[in-house]
Amino acid sequence: MLHKFFSVAMALLLLLSTISWTVEKHLCMGRVLDIAFFHSAEDCGMEAGLALLDDASQYEKHCCDDESFTMQGQDDLNHDTFNLDFSQQVFLISFTTSYLNLFQESTDKEVVFDSYPPPILAEDLNILHQVFLI
Repeated sequence: MLHKFFSVAMALLLLLSTISWTVEKHLCMGRVLDIAFFHSAEDCGMEAGLALLDDASQYEKHCCDDESFTMQGQDDLNHDTFNLDFSQQVFLISFTTSYLNLFQESTDKEVVFDSYPPPILAEDLNILHQVFLI
């Protein structure tokens, strides 16, 4: 379970490090009114009201401001590849399988001969060799 958790965490870390993030803020009178990720922030409507005024000097002194912050993701990821010839591949596979088989328990199956009758003997071998259990 822990292995799966770390796998998902590493995948998310890779995903988040390769995405470009854009955060936009709309400020009105020094206060943050709207924050938006990946698109533009909505304005408060005060700029539209100031645009209706005929006085250009008041329009230059507007109270709203937009700030944007962009964090670029990584685009130059290196893919590590191994160029191994056939003999090196055979060695790695055989070494890995033999090493992993050291830690596996061997379970011997009990072979049951109940369904097989004993062979028919032409003569009794115990008497022939004079071997008797006492």
